[in-house]
Amino acid sequence: MSSLRAKIQDVFNEPACEQNRDKDAKARKKGCSKPLTPGAAAGGCAFDGAKIVLQPITDVAHLIHAPLACEGNSWDNRGAASSGPTLWRTSFTTDLTELDVVMGQGERKLFKAIREIKEAYGPPAIFVYPTCVTALIGDDIEAVCKRAAEKFGLAVVPVNAPGFVGSKNLGNKLAGEALLEHVIGTVEPDDAGPYDINILGEFNLSGEFWLVKPLLDRLGIRVRACIPGDARYFDIACAHRAQAAMMVCSTALINLARKMEQRWGIPFFEGSFYGITDTSEALRQISQLLVKKGADPEILGRTEALIAEEEAIAWKKLAGYRPRLEGKRVLLNTGGVKSWSVVHALMDIGIEVVGTSVKKSTVEDKERIKQILKDDNHIFEQMAAPELYAMLSEHKADILLSGGRTQFVALKAKTPWLDINQERQHPYAGYDGMVELVRQIDLAIQNPIWCQVREPAPWDCQPAVREELPRTKSETVTLHAVQEFSGTTAPDFGEC
Repeated sequence: MSSLRAKIQDVFNEPACEQNRDKDAKARKKGCSKPLTPGAAAGGCAFDGAKIVLQPITDVAHLIHAPLACEGNSWDNRGAASSGPTLWRTSFTTDLTELDVVMGQGERKLFKAIREIKEAYGPPAIFVYPTCVTALIGDDIEAVCKRAAEKFGLAVVPVNAPGFVGSKNLGNKLAGEALLEHVIGTVEPDDAGPYDINILGEFNLSGEFWLVKPLLDRLGIRVRACIPGDARYFDIACAHRAQAAMMVCSTALINLARKMEQRWGIPFFEGSFYGITDTSEALRQISQLLVKKGADPEILGRTEALIAEEEAIAWKKLAGYRPRLEGKRVLLNTGGVKSWSVVHALMDIGIEVVGTSVKKSTVEDKERIKQILKDDNHIFEQMAAPELYAMLSEHKADILLSGGRTQFVALKAKTPWLDINQERQHPYAGYDGMVELVRQIDLAIQNPIWCQVREPAPWDCQPAVREELPRTKSETVTLHAVQEFSGTTAPDFGEC
């Protein structure tokens, strides 16, 4: 536990983060994450963050050393996609019970589970995740993993990020520390070249990195490791031989990028593949870093030629949407890199951004937003559901772009909604991804259902006055009997 405490303090003291450098020594030790209330960390604890970062490594077995509920609540928490192995889609847990805790059988059960996975699946590595229960009872995860690795001849990686140590973002960084300590640099590639790069913080949600990789392939740039999206264990183990790196989401793995630069001299920059302008700029910066590391300068010319060709194609496809979407107002309720990259992308085609949240954004992200929007009034630190509903119900936005948690706020306000967070069903990265994003926005806004749901309900309409036909004597007696029994006369509603 003392080693975990030291690791957490090291992660908090992140010199690559400008916001952290501006703090005094005492404030720096506290980090950026708010302390968690015990029992209130579900869905946002450190274990959840570590699992998010590492689970997309597709050929690895992910073993949760905990009661069954820990794995049940964290499984498949990202919509990452794989081009090959499917082992990461299988859940593994030691299913610790009260009897195991009382009798001290946790470590024995973990060793047995590692052996069963090795015999049944033969993966190149097994990642072991302790959670609150196993960390509190003192199971020595690192010792068991070390013994199992020697016994079974495969990598067994302890991921020391139990939920109670902090927030999800802290778990992201602890997962990066596990890769640095146990995986990266453990295998020497025999095909290292001057055009090898790493992509860090890219999760390949809905397969969107597959829209970007062909662009790099056309430039002769090889992705040595994409961490973690659609990754393979041995690719990550060889990642230390890349020549440059691009950081897609700094709040998640900036410690990984910085320490790889310190240990192996791999320069990195933070960029985005969302939007035409940002995709082009990312390709330029990758090429420039490779040239600084010794690659042939002719790649710069080829990059500009590729950018010109792809931008022309993308703008031609977007031209048909501009008359339908220009001037439409978008409210963006997300965070991180999307808080500024998607803003830039939408403004490229004439869509007005009336607000964007920066709850999970860094200081650098906020500065980028200010430069793009040029108005602080459109930036919200946190947007509660009532405030969000008020904006939408007052028709201050034509569509809400957010995650699944706020979709029902938009539906209640009878406003179109589009998912752009990790649960999304469509890829939005790269040039083709930008076209797809605009297409989905257009489909959502122009959907005729919104005209129908905004019409008054039939029961809210005024009853129509209609001349009644003469009734027979028996019908009149029956009608009076019904009215006398019910005490009221039911109105006759006409058409709305």
